Amino acid sequence: MSGRVPQAVLFACGMNSVRSPMAEALLRQIAPRTTYIRSVGVKKMELDPFAVAAMADVGLDISKHKPTTFEELEDYEGLNFDLIVTLSPEAHHKALELTRTHAIDVEYWPTYDPTGTEGTRDQKLAAYREVADTLMQRIRKRFGRHGGGNE
Repeated sequence: MSGRVPQAVLFACGMNSVRSPMAEALLRQIAPRTTYIRSVGVKKMELDPFAVAAMADVGLDISKHKPTTFEELEDYEGLNFDLIVTLSPEAHHKALELTRTHAIDVEYWPTYDPTGTEGTRDQKLAAYREVADTLMQRIRKRFGRHGGGNE
């Protein structure tokens, strides 16, 4: 893994409704403005309201995120990324399948899916916050602490 920051990063998970949109927003917060950042899912579901609430707690608004599949992204704009970070096994398999003929790095960051969390609203929200915290730690470690576009 080289130390350079990729110019275009794609986060991928199962449904593009929780983990990958969180990661997209978190990286966007610290990456240079010139970095192109998107997220996709193998399939898509409605954006998860708990993901929106957990991100609002850290001052990020993902409420306008529109879940997208790999195929839709490929049709709209192609897979022009330096790096795909996969957050679920199914997304990892899909990314490897799609990048066989592309020079794109794929990194697998197994990330807990909080959607099955039982309990009260607060307990569920805590699980989503934990996922956001874990993603932020991974993102800072992998991409460094850039000045949020001050380059």
